[in-house]
Amino acid sequence: MKIVIVGPGGIGSTFAFQLARAGHDVTVVARGKRLEQLRRDEAIVSAAGERAAVRVSAALDATTEWDLALVTVLASQVDAVLPALAASAAKSVMFMFNTFEPLSRLRDAVGSARFAFGFPAILATLDDGKLTSRIVARGMVTTVTDPAWAKVFAGAGIPTVVHQDMESWLRTHAALVVPVMVAVVTAHTRQAGVSWTEAMSLARAMEEGFHVVRQLGNTITPEPMAMLSRLPTPAVATLLWMVSRVEAVRKTGAAGPGEPRTLIDAIAAAAPGQTPALLAIRP
Repeated sequence: MKIVIVGPGGIGSTFAFQLARAGHDVTVVARGKRLEQLRRDEAIVSAAGERAAVRVSAALDATTEWDLALVTVLASQVDAVLPALAASAAKSVMFMFNTFEPLSRLRDAVGSARFAFGFPAILATLDDGKLTSRIVARGMVTTVTDPAWAKVFAGAGIPTVVHQDMESWLRTHAALVVPVMVAVVTAHTRQAGVSWTEAMSLARAMEEGFHVVRQLGNTITPEPMAMLSRLPTPAVATLLWMVSRVEAVRKTGAAGPGEPRTLIDAIAAAAPGQTPALLAIRP
């Protein structure tokens, strides 16, 4: 398969590494320091020194008939690459990032026939251009809308399942992950876990987020998330208190507060005046 990955941060680099290792022809589109690193290495390089050769570009070639354009930028960055994706000859365009917004805008931009969405169950960081990642292999694994690409990803060592109602899935995930992200960013900044009082505030924000998802007519999905949404507030707070003390998770807080801010703003915009708990934890 001929695959281009737009946005080779930790997640995009993990996909590039795994897909290239599986024998696919992978090109990564990057910018700034990451572009310089990739041009120097001509490969995705792991922290252990393993290499997966990839092609490197500063822009998406609109004329190449990519089998897949995998877009792993942040939601706040997608508008900058959307025109190039819309004009590209890619046969499939899969967006893969946190978002709370309706997916119809992205579908309309690239055309429903080639639109796909997914979410990566991957913890990944880049330290001086070297990739450290952990691919979740059980439970909440990587989820996509397209069965054919689920098979390709699974074949490359990224266990993947299919979920057709991705908008409900993403909104559920946003409600869940925002308090987790805030906890992790806070813990990373102070190099210590959140307090119990902070954990309770984060738990109430999560409950509020789930309420908004239901109010908008979406389903809390998949079932493990539905089960979590039914837990009492102190139980959720305990989980958040514990997560903020896991070093491997805390390290991901180096990404900063930008993504949870964007998600909180999107949830608040979808339910004006109904998200005081979420706004209270906005970093």
